[in-house]
Amino acid sequence: MDDTNSDEEYEWDVPAEWMTPVDDDILELMREDHIFDPDHIEEEGVCRSPDAAYRCRELSKRGLLKKQGIGMYDITELGERYLAGEVDPSELEADDE
Repeated sequence: MDDTNSDEEYEWDVPAEWMTPVDDDILELMREDHIFDPDHIEEEGVCRSPDAAYRCRELSKRGLLKKQGIGMYDITELGERYLAGEVDPSELEADDE
């Protein structure tokens, strides 16, 4: 029997405590003109639509996405800068809505 700590196998390599592994994938997809809502993210195989909707809300709270309408998002300049490696997401404060 393996005596290693089972929690270790669930450690994710994410750049900030508030982020999840799919956040980068979501932001990358949001760069594309035809991807703008959680259903599109699910169609691309990143995660389920309800999970994508939640992550889009969290990313918009930090300024990386902007809500354009009900369930519709677009990447912001800050989001583009994050993907370019110019922004440390651990320093982004959540905007309380």
